[in-house]
Amino acid sequence: MAWDTAAEAPYDFTNGWFEGNARPFWEQLIPGLQITSALEIGSYEGASACFLVDRIAAHAPLTLHCVDTWAGGIEHQGDGSATADMDAVEERFHRNIQRAIRRAAHPVDLRIHKGRSDACLSELLAIGGRGSLDFIYVDGSHQAPDVLCDAVLAFRLLKVGGHLVFDDYLWSERLPAGQDPIRCPKPAIDAFTTLYCRKLQILEAPLWQIYVRKTAD
Repeated sequence: MAWDTAAEAPYDFTNGWFEGNARPFWEQLIPGLQITSALEIGSYEGASACFLVDRIAAHAPLTLHCVDTWAGGIEHQGDGSATADMDAVEERFHRNIQRAIRRAAHPVDLRIHKGRSDACLSELLAIGGRGSLDFIYVDGSHQAPDVLCDAVLAFRLLKVGGHLVFDDYLWSERLPAGQDPIRCPKPAIDAFTTLYCRKLQILEAPLWQIYVRKTAD
């Protein structure tokens, strides 16, 4: 299947995190998947959401769930290492995703869940969402306990054969006292993939992300 990457919408992104870490691999992965429903935890300015709309809704309808508090994580608050104006970030998300939807050739059913991911994903499970999603991107809180909770709940929402992607596998916060092993995603992702090893397949992936395919409930 040919994918048109020449004419991108004029989005307003203030960083290149998705462009540098995920997009090159997603350009290869996404066209080969049958995705009609997707969810992302951590939408920020909408870079990954806009990519999914651009690539998938160009060829078929898409249901897209975006989960975020738009309050930022620990690293975005106070004297954290990546402080940001989260009100402005949220405004950019809404502008960017609406640009993507307006230019999409097929309908996009956008469902924005503003709140903590544990509550939002639990609610989706409670209303019958178990095993309903084709693709889930985990890029929310970088705190290991939160990442582990996101992974377990996301796995229950994912279809067998669906794909679960973790961002920032090797990310760690720069703190005055050095690295805190709980304030980074890696130990949670390692624990999840170990405990669920009989129900998933780890795919070849770039350094900063982990890609898994769900093989059993």
